[in-house]
Parts: sequence; C-alpha cells; structure tokens
Amino acid sequence: MNIVTTPESVLQIATAAMARTPDERLRTVMAALTRHLHAFVREVRLTEEEFEQALEFIVGIGQATGEKKNEVVLAADLLGVSTLVALQNNQDPQGESPAALLGPFWRANAPLCRAGESIARSDTPGVPLEVRGVVRDAEGRPLAGAIVDAWQASPVGLYENQDPAQDDMNLRGRFETDAEGRYHFRTVRPAGYPVPTDGPCGDLLRAQQRHPNRPAHLHFMVSKPGHKVLITQVFADDDQNLESDPVFGVTRKLIGCFEPEGDGQQATLQHDFVLEPGEMKFPRPPIP
Repeated sequence: MNIVTTPESVLQIATAAMARTPDERLRTVMAALTRHLHAFVREVRLTEEEFEQALEFIVGIGQATGEKKNEVVLAADLLGVSTLVALQNNQDPQGESPAALLGPFWRANAPLCRAGESIARSDTPGVPLEVRGVVRDAEGRPLAGAIVDAWQASPVGLYENQDPAQDDMNLRGRFETDAEGRYHFRTVRPAGYPVPTDGPCGDLLRAQQRHPNRPAHLHFMVSKPGHKVLITQVFADDDQNLESDPVFGVTRKLIGCFEPEGDGQQATLQHDFVLEPGEMKFPRPPIP
C-alpha cells in the first residue's frame, strides 16, 4: 500500500518513491537525508508554526544572497556543517596541511602577483605584515609552480566587495612558488570581524545569544596539478576569539605565529603548506 495511514508510514512511502533514482549516490544521499529529516521532526515534535518559520528561514537566506555575500554558505558555516565537511574530507593522514572551510567571500581569478608584491592595493592603513612559506608535496619535496591564492579582510574587518572605500580585488592575490617551493607576499595584518548579521543568519545568532566575531585570519587556497586543492585559513595566535569562532573554523594546527617586530610596528608570518596527491579541482566561487 502506498497510501499514508499514520505519521510513521510517511517515511516508508517517501523512500520507496525515491528508490528508482538511477544515480546511486543521489539515491543513497536523498534516502539518508529523508530518514534523518523525518527522525528530527518526530524527535522535536515540530509544530506547524515552527515548520513555517523554518521554511521562511530557508527562503530568507536565498533572498539575502547576492553579489556582496552568500547567506546560504554563511548558514552552513554557522551550523558547523562547513567545518565538518572540510575536516571529514581532509584528515591529513600523511601529514598534509589541515583544511578549513572556504567561507562566503572567496573570489576566483584574483590578480597574479610577483613574489614579494603587496596585495594591499588601496590606501589600506594597518600594521605591515610579511608572509612567507614553502609549499611541499607529501614526500617533503618543494613544489615549484604551485599557486598560493590569498585573501583577507581589512584591518577594519571588511572584505573589499563589502567596502566601497577599497579598490576592486584589494587584499586578494595569487603567487607562484619558485624553484624551491617558496612563496612571499606583503599585506597588512588582518583584524577579526563580525560575520554579516543583517540577514536571517544574524537573527539566528541573536536568538541563540551568540556573538558574530571571527578571529583574525588569512585565507589560503593552494593548488598544483596532480595535487588536491588545499583550502585553509591561518589564524592570529593572539586573537581573543580563537575559542569562540562562530563558524567553528579554528583548529590547533591552523593557529599561526604572527610575530611582532620593531615594537609592534610590523609583523611576520612564516607558514608552510603540504599538498595531498589528487585531482586539482576548484570550488565554485560563493560570490562573483
């Protein structure tokens, strides 16, 4: 019988209807998703009003997504799902660099820069930061010709696409490693910043009495043909929000040493990356 008789009968009928899905992976994923959704509804005894609010939240994050931000990605971040997926798929069994969530502000095709060039293209005041490191393969050999894509928020906590005072692609750049696998660029020290709170995700944070402030960090995407693309972040070791990141992105291995120099008038960061063998596949940009 394919006619619903009780609340419990809905699940069996729904999963049976999906059983003809030709794509095996889609069939498996959707069946599991449906089982867990039904179990959740039964466990919390979801009311009709709560169901309506949930649908409004989903519609709202879609409507709040545009050229300046991706509220859908932000929702996944705030629920810990983005970090869970990143960690589950990048367990660095051979010592490869740990991964982190992509975040909602990566843009593809940042300017390709010369070694040592500054990515602070606007009049961006702040503590000068020198960033250096080496990219290696899983065997410890330097990787020449790897691309290190870096992006960050400004010292006032805004990415350039959020801030009309910043030039296009400010604080974004790609650098090619030299024959010894080395990369090097200049920037300004990033500040921690609040995730966007002007949409449904902000309403959720306020309802849960959670603060929105991410610890200061640099984003990196490191790539080389024949290797899996590494998406990661490096956090300032002196930030007060390391243990309360609202998107749960901080792990011990991602905390870098932002070494002050000259009475704090400048700083350096030395950070190496180890790439895992695999397919060089890039993510879809969350924003244009």
